[in-house]
Amino acid sequence: MCVLGLIKPRSGTVRVNDRDLTSLSGGRLTKARRELLGMVFQFGELLPELTPVENVALPVLLGGGDHEEAYRRAASLLDELGVPAGSTPTGMLSGGERQRAAVARALIARPAVLLADEPTGALDPEAKQDVAHLLFSTARHHNCALLLVTHDESVADQADRRHELRNGVLTEVGVGS
Repeated sequence: MCVLGLIKPRSGTVRVNDRDLTSLSGGRLTKARRELLGMVFQFGELLPELTPVENVALPVLLGGGDHEEAYRRAASLLDELGVPAGSTPTGMLSGGERQRAAVARALIARPAVLLADEPTGALDPEAKQDVAHLLFSTARHHNCALLLVTHDESVADQADRRHELRNGVLTEVGVGS
């Protein structure tokens, strides 16, 4: 929540690409969030009545971006991530396909940081491993940092660095996978 700028920390700062998000508010924070951060939620949080390509293009369109470029990039990301971009409503896709579409939506603005909050928590074991692998490999491919929150050890074990939150204290517990 602090990284997204939804909650201000009691002390310290949140910096992304040398920008202090904790000093921003209102429209400037919204703009920085749109430009610097991509978010993947546990349940995808896609609009089920829209097609995958519409869902993925939506952040760019809401930000006033070029309509044609938004749809072209959305279709390209969906193709890269193995999601059908056709006319099927997103609500009709499998859980894994919806999560991959959510990853595409998070990447459309070319963020510096990809945030993922329990992105595999609602998936079956096979889809969970597919989406976890996709998140780590896609973040590397798109040259963005990945900050993933999970309770799943098999997902956490794939990270380059691991931290655990215990009794309100964040501690590094592992480097390298």
